[in-house]
Amino acid sequence: MLTRWALSTYADSRTDVPDIVSSVKDIVLPATRAGGSQVLAGELLGAISSVRRIARRTVRSAWHEEPLPPAQSELLRLAAARPGISVADSAHELRLAPNTVSTLVGRLAAAGLLGRTRSASDGRSVRLAVTAKATRRIAGFRDLRAELAGRALDRLAASDRQAVADAVPALLRLAAQLEEEGA
Repeated sequence: MLTRWALSTYADSRTDVPDIVSSVKDIVLPATRAGGSQVLAGELLGAISSVRRIARRTVRSAWHEEPLPPAQSELLRLAAARPGISVADSAHELRLAPNTVSTLVGRLAAAGLLGRTRSASDGRSVRLAVTAKATRRIAGFRDLRAELAGRALDRLAASDRQAVADAVPALLRLAAQLEEEGA
């Protein structure tokens, strides 16, 4: 259920939303009008950003280790998901400059979280692999994040939990569409 503040903020940001809301249709239908997808996209991405920012802050305050900067964390997760990935492929995947990824690799290797080996087929390229220390760190962070988010979900009304669960497949399809746009 939307709070009065959320409804008034939503109404203030949209000229086609009525001041009195009698049903969900009064909120959802205007977003389907011409240009409404862009408004909805902005609101959706804003909500996702809020959830990510608050979740990151909550987990970091409960995390017992020094948090990694976001770019290092992304590279570490990528190397864990794709063992043996090259620095160039990592740069392409993360949409970062190769020299930026090289710097990140150096920092993660110095922290004992990332291993580098020369490619057997091409001695010039470097292949990345996470260390056992990194594997433990990734799993611990993932588990803590899921535990804290699970507690928050448990405090939501059953209908809100169901709405979140129902939205997950559509959000993943949206992510795939966005990926195609950026390809």
